[in-house]
Amino acid sequence: MTSPAHPANLPGVESLPLTSPVPTSPPRLPPAEDPRALPALYRLTSLAGRADDPRVALSEVLDEFVATFGADAGSIALLNPSSGRLEVEVALGTPNGRQGLGLKLGHGVTGWCVLNARALLVPDVAAEPRYIAVRSATRSEMAAPMREGDQVIGVIDLESDRTGHFSAGDLALLEQLTLEATSIVQQLWRMRALQAKARQLETLLTTGQALVAKLESQELLDTLTRDTRRMLQGRACALYLHDSARGTVRFAALDSPDAPPLPDGEQPAAACFAAAALHTKKQVEFADVRSAEFRSVADLPDDLTLCAALLTPLIVEGEVLGVLAVFTDRPHRFDNDEKRVCATLASLGAVALQNARLYARVFQSEETLRKQEQLTTLGLLAAEIAHEIRNPLTVLKLLHGGLGLDFKPDDPRCTDLRVIGEKLDQLESIVTRVLNFAKAPSSLHARWSLADIIGDTLVLVRPKLAQAKIHVLHDPSTVPFIVEANKGQLQQVLLNLILNATQAMPDGGAIALSVSPGQEGFVTLDLADTGTGIPEAVRGRIFDSFFSGRPDGTGLGLAIAKRILQAHHGDITLVSTGPSGTTMRVTLPLVKSQ
Repeated sequence: MTSPAHPANLPGVESLPLTSPVPTSPPRLPPAEDPRALPALYRLTSLAGRADDPRVALSEVLDEFVATFGADAGSIALLNPSSGRLEVEVALGTPNGRQGLGLKLGHGVTGWCVLNARALLVPDVAAEPRYIAVRSATRSEMAAPMREGDQVIGVIDLESDRTGHFSAGDLALLEQLTLEATSIVQQLWRMRALQAKARQLETLLTTGQALVAKLESQELLDTLTRDTRRMLQGRACALYLHDSARGTVRFAALDSPDAPPLPDGEQPAAACFAAAALHTKKQVEFADVRSAEFRSVADLPDDLTLCAALLTPLIVEGEVLGVLAVFTDRPHRFDNDEKRVCATLASLGAVALQNARLYARVFQSEETLRKQEQLTTLGLLAAEIAHEIRNPLTVLKLLHGGLGLDFKPDDPRCTDLRVIGEKLDQLESIVTRVLNFAKAPSSLHARWSLADIIGDTLVLVRPKLAQAKIHVLHDPSTVPFIVEANKGQLQQVLLNLILNATQAMPDGGAIALSVSPGQEGFVTLDLADTGTGIPEAVRGRIFDSFFSGRPDGTGLGLAIAKRILQAHHGDITLVSTGPSGTTMRVTLPLVKSQ
């Protein structure tokens, strides 16, 4: 936050309106023979070209005024919009300095000038009831308000150790020079404000990129509070997370120089510090959180220096995810620019937080699919083993039945022969159950739009593809190709093909999916990548079980995919492959085509 003693450094904050009309006539000009006017105006005007710091410019302005009028002391006080008081910014001729000295409007000579927007000449301070002694040697004084349009932003005050030192001509020249000095300083303030806004914009862009890249929620929250506090120059910044289902608020992150501990536990949303922002879904400002009404609030940071606070809700699609709170260590009125910056950061944080949560859900879904794929792999592997066992078992049963062995009832071999027959039947029963279990139940088959299956699958892998710098090119067909299938198994086929394509493009690339009518009653789905292609030596065996072209591969992915599609009365084939990429084709029977 900018210094409250610099009203022009607070964009969007209005200075105190005048309490009496500003004269419509131009200020009185000094006598033409006054030799001080043009040199002083020239030196003041040159300030705009050589000074870039408003505070330094104010100091040089005061030096010029003191020298021009032969004053023994002087000061420039600016109006603080937050406190409504005049605060001395620069001073000369006082032993201990007067910087920071506050004066209420209407009090003293300078306070009267600001309140009435008029210059004032006091030849003898001893006879002036409005005079407040700050410097014991002062005998005469004059002051002129610093005006910008119809607003007063401060006052220039000059003092002399001699009674009657300043004349009416001096007062007229002071008014003219003050008008010029105010214009120069205002230009420097505006330039400084533009530079600050440029830095804010750059910081916002950097912060936005950093927030979007964060996938861990706590790291994201810490980054958001840290950057917000630094950008608004606050004492502390806290972030509260809102659980709408449970109606509670949790203190999630805090950035502060003293790093006080976070309050533990959850608070009811209706009784917490962030309740107003949660309820209104708008920014809420508190002038002083040290007041008695906040003493019972359990979720305030444990820092007695905190004073003013600005609360901004984090909203995504109408849902309040949390509240971002910025605190100052002094009375402060947040201006429109500060509120806009905070609102922008809160919006960026809300989107990033929602993305992080969605990304976590995708990883959970991917983990579930991976476990399902493992179970499916085990099931199909068991079915393949059972199928291989069934053939020799059938041969054994045929040979056993054709032996024609006939032993006497009391021969022990008769019992052995019976047991062998029973065990062969038992083995056949086990093999049959395994094969039946591996088949997808018909109750799981339903009619699905192929476009919907593709779209849902792409949602699952979109974060992984983005991380791998792979673009997906998919233009859904306007024809609703309907297939009767087990949706989960078809998604498993597509996931396997997409992941295989991803592994073939370690440096990124593109995957194109296109759907078109195939042979009569069928639909084809082509998946093409821009990878390195399949080596020629293994192209003929890619659908074989336990065969893989990668050291870490299981050799089951494409074999299982082919088995699933054949169970759906479809197929999968390799269309083309080479250094420019690979194209795989999935064929499925249509239920209907419109």
